[in-house]
Amino acid sequence: TAEEAAQACNTTLGQIVKSLVFCRKDDNRPVMLLVSGKNRVHESRTGKLIGSKLRRPDADFVRKVTGYAIGGIPPFGHASEFPVWIDRDLLQFDEVFAAAGTPSSIFSTRPKLLANAISAIVIPVT
Repeated sequence: TAEEAAQACNTTLGQIVKSLVFCRKDDNRPVMLLVSGKNRVHESRTGKLIGSKLRRPDADFVRKVTGYAIGGIPPFGHASEFPVWIDRDLLQFDEVFAAAGTPSSIFSTRPKLLANAISAIVIPVT
């Protein structure tokens, strides 16, 4: 969980990056939201910002499109390409921590560098 990751990294919950996969309801294409560990996604508002209603896919779909199991999905290096949005609340930190491919591995990075490296669009998600 984000709480366990924050504790393991000796950091705040807000500095944990949750890599969440959703599907567009209109065409079932995946999208990823990189969300601050302290935040919950407001699906209808966020859907309006990205241009489609959102739904949560099942774990098999997530593994198929990312190549990773839920709980260990990194913000990049996926099995397929899809757009990524990043929670603006993450940008307030100098350092954030994201999953590195397994539920027990994590890496640190600067959120602005991460957003730029993966061409993530900054939005509010709450």
